[in-house]
Amino acid sequence: MKNMHISIVGIVYLFMLFIPNMIWAKNIPENYDSSHENKILLMCERLGEVLVCCFGVIMFETMHWNLFVLVSFVVMLMYEGYWIQYFKSEKKLSDFYCSYLNIPLAGATLPVIAFFILGLSQGHWILVFSTIILGIGHIGIHREHFLEIKR
Repeated sequence: MKNMHISIVGIVYLFMLFIPNMIWAKNIPENYDSSHENKILLMCERLGEVLVCCFGVIMFETMHWNLFVLVSFVVMLMYEGYWIQYFKSEKKLSDFYCSYLNIPLAGATLPVIAFFILGLSQGHWILVFSTIILGIGHIGIHREHFLEIKR
């Protein structure tokens, strides 16, 4: 088995995820209802969250710094920008499921993209696979909510 390393980048990304989500828990949009979410998507989302949290921090190789790591970090900064936009808004459902910099469902897509690029950049295939599972669930659930408010 290869040596395991703790990824400082992964830890930073998790803080960049958790802090705005903890603030969001006190600023939930009016009429937000998660009780009817697709159970398969929810299972993928939860499993993906656990796997990404674990394998975003655990690396099996020393971190390789390259352009893709920088791109991944820029995507996470864009995710923070999305949250700033949301927290400055009226905090409606349409604000939560909006696009940011023309990226649809930015609150769901940006962190998934960032971890996916990070995994690819490091050849960390377990993280890539974990991110795909997370993306199917997380983006799928956000898409369902987005389509509901469009009706």
